[in-house]
Amino acid sequence: FETRLDNSYRERTDPTLTVGFMLNDNDKTGANTRLLAWTTTPWTLPSNMALCVNPELTYVLLQKDDQRVIIAEAARERYARELKDFEPQKEFKGSDLVGLTYTPLFPYFKDLEGAFRVFADSFVEADSGTGTVHIAPGFGEEDMELGKRNNIPIVVPVDEAGLFTPEITDYAGQNVILEANEKIIQDLKKQGVVLKHDQILHSYPHCWRTDQPLIYKAVNSWYLAVTQFRDRMVELNQDITWVPGHIKDGAFGNWLANARDWNISRNRFWGAPIPVWRSDDDRYPRIDVYGSIEELERDFGVKVDNLHRPMIDDLVRPNPDDPTGQSMMRRVPEVLDCWFESGSMPFAQLHYPFENKDRFEDNFPGDFIVEYIAQTRGWFYTLMVLSTALFDRAPFKSCICHGVVLDENHQKLSKRLKNYPDPVDVFNNLGSDALRWYLCSSPLITGGDLAMSRDDSEIVKGMRSVIIRLWNAFYFFTLYANVEGVEAKISTKSDSPMNRFLLGKTAKLIEQIEGHLDNMDLPSAYNSVPDYIEALNNWYIRNSRSLFWDEAKSAEKQDAYDTLYTSLVYASKALGPLLPFISEEI
Repeated sequence: FETRLDNSYRERTDPTLTVGFMLNDNDKTGANTRLLAWTTTPWTLPSNMALCVNPELTYVLLQKDDQRVIIAEAARERYARELKDFEPQKEFKGSDLVGLTYTPLFPYFKDLEGAFRVFADSFVEADSGTGTVHIAPGFGEEDMELGKRNNIPIVVPVDEAGLFTPEITDYAGQNVILEANEKIIQDLKKQGVVLKHDQILHSYPHCWRTDQPLIYKAVNSWYLAVTQFRDRMVELNQDITWVPGHIKDGAFGNWLANARDWNISRNRFWGAPIPVWRSDDDRYPRIDVYGSIEELERDFGVKVDNLHRPMIDDLVRPNPDDPTGQSMMRRVPEVLDCWFESGSMPFAQLHYPFENKDRFEDNFPGDFIVEYIAQTRGWFYTLMVLSTALFDRAPFKSCICHGVVLDENHQKLSKRLKNYPDPVDVFNNLGSDALRWYLCSSPLITGGDLAMSRDDSEIVKGMRSVIIRLWNAFYFFTLYANVEGVEAKISTKSDSPMNRFLLGKTAKLIEQIEGHLDNMDLPSAYNSVPDYIEALNNWYIRNSRSLFWDEAKSAEKQDAYDTLYTSLVYASKALGPLLPFISEEI
């Protein structure tokens, strides 16, 4: 999940390498022929297990003196300088190359059975590189899938710190990106197998905490079989009301339709321990999955009062399926992905099913949820997965996906850069209603992004156009009503055209706000207010000032006070969700 959230990818310059893999002698290509492959991760070449071509592409065998290379015809122009003296000898379809074998560039795994063969797959393209991809199943998603389908060996000679393991004798202990990459390139050049060494600026995943480049690496993990109920999630999604509406069959719907099994385990110390105990002797396999403290106490015969590591790891018992009595049941070392906990929120917060059964079942699914739009791939998704798996229901009835607040240069807000107005200063100087107005009246609440200036000038605009004018209307009423000792009352029965005008505008405001909020359209609810403020201040109060200023008391004047009072009371109630603090004060 982490690499699919915002800002995980950065522009990065990395070395690219085009190398030739020497094909073993065969009738199709002849002797001394190299199949050219291109990579942006030279550090994965020591773990190369296969090569992959596109079965439909045309490949050409080129020769210069005794050097022979094979490259996709569509990629030749890209290597015009390097191959300028090479002449075409023969053409192949990619499918013709399948099954050929070759000598690995490095000797570390040269004796592995099933390795160092040529395969074909449609994911290989010729719009970059050579039309041939080097396959290291331990370090790439498509590589892994190809390896699984074709029984290609999987080797992962990189430890958790990103260092080569002792198997890679020449580079053991070296960081694969920061240290080994350049040395591998130099060694391959000494071998004479490098056709081209270049640089590429590309989008590459980075750690969102440290900003360091990440590597793809195969690890043994526990998975939730999401693909078994993926279609049901798609069906349940149709009953959810989404804002903006295109999320239903767009970002979220597509994410559900293409959902894969979910890796729910993490190799860390801190986290919720996975409640799985496994035999420590493969000769006597057994797996126990626990669903309650009661079950743990039953099997282990001790009081369990702490489910965290390391205490939970002390629960060990003999394997009931081992007649020798030697093997033990031990908890697996992994902890749960924290997104699993986030997805468990609806029931876990109530300790369901152990407590609050009625409360949970009476209030699930939730009526409303809101988070930013990228949670279609995060929290919204994990909620949907676990709710579907456990209850066969969507986890919420309606959802607002808001956009992202950016700075004036459209960069994400950063505590380090302080590229935003200080919220405490905004609260102290303008009030939280002003900030609420600025944010919620914008396209931010319907999935758009909002560029905020470093000062508070944009927030002040909303303050001046609505909040101050609403307060001025309240101040006008209280000033004159208190001076004259008038006690106004709720009244909607005035016959005065001007009073009827304001009461009608107030009724329309209430109707608009209620309608828009019922449809979860916050910006439209906010945007219905300025017209009312204009009618209240510039029409009603301005055109009625002479009546309020008249020193004589009259039924007409009392009627105006009642109308203004009624309008302010009802407008404040309607504005409560939009401007809670000033509305409460009025």
